Amino acid sequence: MSDRPGRSVVVATRNPHKLDELREILSPFELVPLPDFVDLPPEDGETFAENAIVKARAAHLQTGAAVVADDSGIEAAALGGRPGVRSARYSGPSASDEENLAQLLSELAEQEDRSVAYVCAIAYVEEGGGEVLREARCEGSLAERPRGDGGFGYDPAFVPDEIGDGRTMAELSAAEKHEISHRGRAARAIRPLMGPP
Repeated sequence: MSDRPGRSVVVATRNPHKLDELREILSPFELVPLPDFVDLPPEDGETFAENAIVKARAAHLQTGAAVVADDSGIEAAALGGRPGVRSARYSGPSASDEENLAQLLSELAEQEDRSVAYVCAIAYVEEGGGEVLREARCEGSLAERPRGDGGFGYDPAFVPDEIGDGRTMAELSAAEKHEISHRGRAARAIRPLMGPP
């Protein structure tokens, strides 16, 4: 870790895609991977915010470092907000991104309403233990089949309303995605509260 106090921030995730995205969005902060010895609690909260803050606190207590953690997922209006906080394991506890997306596409196949929203809660716990939390959304619709090879998770079928040209998140450049995504918005909202980079 950096020897510059307050400049090195641990990211409480084992997901390399999230780490990469947060590094891009929160630059010039030095975001470092979660040490192997850290045990993260199960993501069994009822809200994204609850899961994010519990992960951030756990990583902070075990490392003593400043920590950022996010919890995010997709909510389908026709399914009453499912998969929601269960997005990462929608089709099973060890399901792949492709399996989860296939499950959601199958459940929405006969639905007229294909509106969905990405939701992200980001928690930051500073070295002294202070906490801040921000949440953001990205509205869109679910395509009938996956397209594009960028992003991860549900990105190949998530068509953001804001772009307006029918491309999925997986068809956008990284810069375009970060500008409108739930994670990009939440991270930009919390960045001023993290102190100087």
